[in-house]
Amino acid sequence: MTDKKRCFAVLTGGGDCPGLNAVIRAVVKTFLQNGCDVYGVHNGFNGLVNDNLQKMDYASVSGILPRGGTILGTTNRDNPFKFAIEQEDGSIIYKDMREKVLENLRKYDIEALVVIGGDGSLNIGAQLARECGIKVVGCPKTIDNDLPCTERTFGFDTAMAMATEALDRLHTTAESHHRVMVLEVMGRYAGWIALHSGIAGGADVILLPEIPYQLDSVIAKIEQRKAAGKNFSIIVAAEGAKPEGGEMSVARLVKGSFEPIRLGGIGEKVANAIEERTGIESRCTVLGYLQRGGSPSAFDRVLSTRYGVAAAEACLRGEYNVMVSLYHDQIVTVYIQKAAAKPRQVPVDSEIIRTGRQLGICFGD
Repeated sequence: MTDKKRCFAVLTGGGDCPGLNAVIRAVVKTFLQNGCDVYGVHNGFNGLVNDNLQKMDYASVSGILPRGGTILGTTNRDNPFKFAIEQEDGSIIYKDMREKVLENLRKYDIEALVVIGGDGSLNIGAQLARECGIKVVGCPKTIDNDLPCTERTFGFDTAMAMATEALDRLHTTAESHHRVMVLEVMGRYAGWIALHSGIAGGADVILLPEIPYQLDSVIAKIEQRKAAGKNFSIIVAAEGAKPEGGEMSVARLVKGSFEPIRLGGIGEKVANAIEERTGIESRCTVLGYLQRGGSPSAFDRVLSTRYGVAAAEACLRGEYNVMVSLYHDQIVTVYIQKAAAKPRQVPVDSEIIRTGRQLGICFGD
């Protein structure tokens, strides 16, 4: 009589992100290498509620390492504790579907669940662990790099490289036409993408959520460059940047989403204000979802793979309700409750901010 195989499941939740497929590949291959069964859950937590699971094998993850997106699909709308159900009349009601999740996990005899996601997905994973007794291991995913308890999330390096390339291209137009070019980048309430790409791309002004800006300071930097013979300027604005004493720019409100407030519009706001005050032609480019798509960088492929292997290994040794984390270039585990806490912002007194200031970059303060 043979011993019963251990069985696990993996899902991707929230927004797509470069490196998701690399994590899935590493998770699946590690479980298979250790004689376990593994299921992929389609479309995030929706698949757990609606019994949309697929048994994975080596062929399932063949060739996906360099692919963007996620082969399992994802959603940032479905929370099993408040699951949206459309009625016949088109209205929406919300139901607690945790029992359905438990039923489906029991159906496939799944011992533990690997949740690859950002703060929203990890919060749901933490709640499943806390309130339902489900064994969970989290994997930190977000281009925003704003999850606590880890030094780097996968996807950030690729997004930063895309923003840097955009700045390189905007430089030529700005210089040729003597313009101020504003690049608005993602990041929500943290300025990691804006800060790193701004320094890498030679920006003159970087506006971050962590440092409320004064328009006078931004204009003073532009005028200083003009007096020195530089008839163009490059500004990077994080979508969550805000003026001193003002509010963040909201593009729209969305019901039923992990992210009901969608930020956007700060780049256009800054460009219009500069042109009105100085008369210098100013244009805004919103990089948007280009930062989230496409093939992951080599760094993100390696980090994603390390995270995936570490998440599967935590399951194999029975270390549950944790998130895998990068600490001093080592993969460690932290309690998932801590990892799903308040987003990690850029420290205003950090070495990298000081580096920018020494280069003469204006942060608007």
